[in-house]
Amino acid sequence: MATIECSPKKTFALKDTQHPELFRDMFSYTHVPKLVRENRLISMNVPQDIWITDTTFRDGQQSRPPYTAKQIVEIYDFLHRLSGPKGVIRQSEFFLYSTKDKEAVRLCLERGYRYPEVTGWIRANKKDFSLVKDMGLKETGILTSCSDYHIFLKLGKTRKEAFHAYLDVVAHALEQGIVPRCHLEDITRADFYGFVIPFVQKLMQLSEAARIPVKIRACDTLGYGVPFPGIALPRGVPEIFHALIHDGGVPSEQLEWHGHNDFHKVLVNGTAAWMYGCSSVNGALLGFGERTGNTPIEALLIDYMSISGEQEGIDTTAITDMAEYFQRELDYVIPHNYPLVGREFNSTSAGIHADGMMKNEEIYNIFDTTTLLNRPMGIIITDKSGIAGIAQWVNSHLGLHGDQKVDKRHPGLVKINIWVQDQYTQGRTTSISSEELLEKTKKYLPGYIESDLDRLKNKASDVALHIVEDIVQRDEIRSMDHIRQEALMEELLVEDPFIQFAYIVDATGTKITRNITEEKYKEKFETSGLGDNFSDRPWFINPLETGKSFVSDFYTSKITSVLCITVAAPIKSAAGEIVGVFGADINFQVLVRAE
Repeated sequence: MATIECSPKKTFALKDTQHPELFRDMFSYTHVPKLVRENRLISMNVPQDIWITDTTFRDGQQSRPPYTAKQIVEIYDFLHRLSGPKGVIRQSEFFLYSTKDKEAVRLCLERGYRYPEVTGWIRANKKDFSLVKDMGLKETGILTSCSDYHIFLKLGKTRKEAFHAYLDVVAHALEQGIVPRCHLEDITRADFYGFVIPFVQKLMQLSEAARIPVKIRACDTLGYGVPFPGIALPRGVPEIFHALIHDGGVPSEQLEWHGHNDFHKVLVNGTAAWMYGCSSVNGALLGFGERTGNTPIEALLIDYMSISGEQEGIDTTAITDMAEYFQRELDYVIPHNYPLVGREFNSTSAGIHADGMMKNEEIYNIFDTTTLLNRPMGIIITDKSGIAGIAQWVNSHLGLHGDQKVDKRHPGLVKINIWVQDQYTQGRTTSISSEELLEKTKKYLPGYIESDLDRLKNKASDVALHIVEDIVQRDEIRSMDHIRQEALMEELLVEDPFIQFAYIVDATGTKITRNITEEKYKEKFETSGLGDNFSDRPWFINPLETGKSFVSDFYTSKITSVLCITVAAPIKSAAGEIVGVFGADINFQVLVRAE
């Protein structure tokens, strides 16, 4: 890895135009975008230091239901494990606008981790810097869209107007002592020498004067970038970083790549960014992100180790633990063949491959997945597997551990094995597929399979918990002012009609609010229990003792005669002291229909 010279030899002036440059030779819109070739080849030049940054909680949240503050902290813990002591995942960016966003940042900062550093993301608006300062962050991303598609067609500005507006905001950040990270949105459709390079040169002048690094994030917003040398600007990743370094004057350590997967090139483009002079590549866990997603961080880690030749103390088994968390806690279904974390990524269904794997797994395994990922090779079931092999397959695929495991003497396994043997007696030559085995498992081992009702229950619980954990972060609820609390709960009932009753008790278990409920129940039940003590109820005791949210078993409501669950979450003061408990009775049937 080398030190890269970044002194620009020429100053480029902004080229203001009356009409947007839309590069119709490349982007006709009615055809697949075309590649334009350049008549030169740029040499690879990997920076001395390369690393990863994370956008799981920013761009990653724009493609899925928002995480709760609790979930964000738990995922942040995985990022810390994956980062290692040297900070391979150096930073993670956060929204700063909602109460929940701020609570998540506060909780992550309380972890005290050096890596990944918590950074912000704001609009190009001076007022938003107060959010960064209030949270005590040293760096923030700033949206500075650079293509004429965005400047003219989205913002309704001229290049000159956007140019000076962006510079003004960056100058304000530097005055505040905050490191600005300029997100050059849609760079792969931008006029490089008419806007991007003049803008970047001005940013480097501001950076030098303030003696604060101004970072440049090259954002491939629609995944138009390509990793091949010889492809012209604005789409060629090698050309992009050659221009930013040699003409823009940006040091490698102040450059970052943010890609999207619209054309299946998100990982290889990120790796190419490293190979052609960019120190930092931005990604998200499991590739979450707007539309087709961001660069998967777990894949970037593997490529990082390939390039550096070092593991740098990275806990690679956290990749598996992280994926299991997303499936278990967030009900996210990972495709079975998804690289590194899919249920069958290191298995094969080809009979001839299965035979080779049984002789020596290195023949068909990408690396020692048992050691590096805590993922032994998948069990391939054939007529040679026997009951022990089938038992191992069932326990592995159903995630059964310890006492939960199916014993190989189970009569259901015997029946599955008889079916397998019959298949090969009848002339079968391929291995048994996972779909076939799962079907037989459901038939012969029904007690080990999660039912549709179980899945509905888990889903309902997740939704309900998400609601209560969000509301207890609101200032109105934390105020313990029953008037403010009741007003907010009335709003909540309108948004979430599956809430049958909502109420709050103080730290002694005394109910301090009315029951917030539907109009038809108000006359009879609105003031029921007001002033009474509920300190003997599980929904009060559990949050008070654990500091965590609580979900009850299912029960039939005595009031409405419908199937319900009660969810509750502790209300905490600014100092973290539990000052009350928020509870809600959920109409299960209405909730499931809403979902």
